Amino acid sequence: MAQHNELGKKGEQLAVDFLLKNDYQIIERNYRFEKAEVDIIAKKNDILAVIEVKTRSTVDFGNPQDFVKPKQIQRLVKAVDDYVSVNDLDVEVRFDIIAIVKAGGTFNIEHLENAFYHF
Repeated sequence: MAQHNELGKKGEQLAVDFLLKNDYQIIERNYRFEKAEVDIIAKKNDILAVIEVKTRSTVDFGNPQDFVKPKQIQRLVKAVDDYVSVNDLDVEVRFDIIAIVKAGGTFNIEHLENAFYHF
């Protein structure tokens, strides 16, 4: 497996661990709909948090969250609209990004709530 894929998998697991420690319930991982893949769907209280995880080994080319592009956001929104509809959920939906940067032997995790809005 390519090194960047391994870093991505590690980042997603770190994000799940972070969410669990912060009282989120993990509902889905790697949920697919058409061309979209939602990294994590989690719930806390009455909020369904749709979480895109971006992991980078450096910020030399920008912060991880800078790599979530408008087309990807559109796909995520469409996927989550379908998920909520299919599962007949009546919840508030929030789109978050968990940005992870490897710093030596450790990882810095930043949870950006309401990182982008439903449009």
